[in-house]
Amino acid sequence: MPLPQGALLLLGVLLMVAGGLVALCAPLPSIAAPVLGFFLGIGGVGLLVSGLCMAMKNLQAAVPGHFLLHPRTGTRFSPQQSLAIQRRLDRIRREMSTDSVGGAPDPEPALEPVLPSTPPPWTMEPPPSYDTVMKIQEHGEQH
Repeated sequence: MPLPQGALLLLGVLLMVAGGLVALCAPLPSIAAPVLGFFLGIGGVGLLVSGLCMAMKNLQAAVPGHFLLHPRTGTRFSPQQSLAIQRRLDRIRREMSTDSVGGAPDPEPALEPVLPSTPPPWTMEPPPSYDTVMKIQEHGEQH
């Protein structure tokens, strides 16, 4: 554990113990001593929590590459794998950006039929109007 985190943890524990001793061992008529002990204890808890947070933050291994390349299943890519994946993604991105900027359009595949520019003429009769449908339904319900 690096020095700043260890110092924060030690100082936090010491302040908590000192605050507890001052609050509990103070003479009863004096109200300033328990309040001082309480605030010392709270400060110690704060230092202890911040030291623990710093220690937990530094426990994660620093692996080069993007954070999305680390699956959440518990298995991680090795540094060489993550760099290779990142380089491949960068290359694909570069190729796609050069294709969209100045590349020639891709030839149409020969297997797909070419669609006509205008749709074929409509051969079905139009649907009945709303009024016609409602009249048919009314006659059907009356019988």
